[in-house]
Amino acid sequence: MEQIGIILAAKPGEVTSAGAWGRPIAHLAYRVGGGPHLFRANGPVTPQGGLMVIDDSGFSGGGEAAGFCNEVLRECAARKFTGVVCQFLDRPAPVLMEAVGKLGELCRGRGLKFYVSEPYGAAAPSAGVMLSTALSGGSLRGRLEAAGESFGPGRLAVWIERAAEDFLLPSPSGTGAPLTVEELERRRTEQGADVFFSAELCAHYFTYMAGEKGHFVLFDDAGSIRKKLRLAEGLGIRTAFLPYETAGDLLGELLER
Repeated sequence: MEQIGIILAAKPGEVTSAGAWGRPIAHLAYRVGGGPHLFRANGPVTPQGGLMVIDDSGFSGGGEAAGFCNEVLRECAARKFTGVVCQFLDRPAPVLMEAVGKLGELCRGRGLKFYVSEPYGAAAPSAGVMLSTALSGGSLRGRLEAAGESFGPGRLAVWIERAAEDFLLPSPSGTGAPLTVEELERRRTEQGADVFFSAELCAHYFTYMAGEKGHFVLFDDAGSIRKKLRLAEGLGIRTAFLPYETAGDLLGELLER
């Protein structure tokens, strides 16, 4: 299934093994901190090529955007990055809204790809807009179609989140307890659960009772992730980011080696 372009998102310690798959790498090695300034991850960061991913975890807001933009561009030149991904997931900060707007224009002028998370899509009209596939309700198709209407389908990219959560029912918060691959398999085996596929969520699920409490377990495997990718592709989306940490064990099936 090679129509949609898969980019592997890898932490510094994962780059060598992720790179062996011959796919572009998005380096999970940067964050925006106070100033704002660009900070590298702890440990050796020596990528050459691929994309720079910047997150905003812990950013407190404030400061001027211009200096941060210059730092990003200097790092791109030093590391020969082909693009920038602003994976800003916290509540949008005014200075970061300004920064992504400036970076979008600067990257376009330098021939660099540029992607932003959905909350920042309106601030950078020339940027690709990343949508997470993580859902606990509703419809993935509906979500992607609505985003396509808002931003234009040609701008969308998907960030494939491998689901593995146990929801206590009812679940008013819409969040469940995360499960490792081993915990998921153990729970499914212990419960002897029948597994179903939700076409709306594009994920597998099963239910079980623990005492008087009901549980709903939502999870992905290679098959459901492949269906997510095909759904995105059918809607005109041409780029998918796949975190190596959670999906590396599925790449043999996903990339059909």
